[in-house]
Amino acid sequence: MIIRFEELDWQPTVMGDLTLRRRMEPVVGQEIYEVKLGEEFLMSSLFTVAEEELAERGLAAVEGEELTVLVGGLGLGYTAVTALRDERVRALTVVDRLPAVIDWHKRMLLPVSAELVADARTSLVEDDFFALMRAEPAADERYSAILLDIDHSPRHRLDSGNDDFYRSEGLRALDRHLAPGGVFALWSDDPPDDEFMVELRAVFDEATAHVVEFDNPVTGGVSSNTVYVARSRARRSAASVSGMGV
Repeated sequence: MIIRFEELDWQPTVMGDLTLRRRMEPVVGQEIYEVKLGEEFLMSSLFTVAEEELAERGLAAVEGEELTVLVGGLGLGYTAVTALRDERVRALTVVDRLPAVIDWHKRMLLPVSAELVADARTSLVEDDFFALMRAEPAADERYSAILLDIDHSPRHRLDSGNDDFYRSEGLRALDRHLAPGGVFALWSDDPPDDEFMVELRAVFDEATAHVVEFDNPVTGGVSSNTVYVARSRARRSAASVSGMGV
């Protein structure tokens, strides 16, 4: 029997009521998974192309082997699982502020949960990604790549307290957590933002905005997201290594 609609989990959070649901999407004739925060839709398994491209484009820009990767935002898990499919990845840490989201995957409620949780390289961590980036990194905790998918875009954020992160001061703080030549990649639901590109280029050696287009079966047209990819400087000054608060 096909269930047309099922609420898999509901949890109150500091940001609003968090809901995971599964339903049949008649347009495509398949089950999809959706996450809502309050009355706002956060994500859907119907649209995962850009989340996967975040990992693919971010890691494609990283040179070398034995990569260590940090993912900010677990969600439905598609960015994290795509990163694991890169054989160079030695360790993957996924940080999410909401324990319910981590619990969904531990309970195997989502299509990619088994692949994600069963991989010995995966660590799921309940924490505030932005607070971690503001903190001084340990010497052995610099990453080959940091992939971020939390806010809707640099301009449309779930928490206004993170506004500073998307300016050069916040990006410099994040850069301290990257190994020399490491890559920061960011998903955005908006078109490329020229002002944000200025902030990126003030901190990183290279920065590019990639428009990711995908078919939208609901509208019958083509939708697009943006993936920003920025490369850290191969060498840093003593001041930047010692840290810069935000």
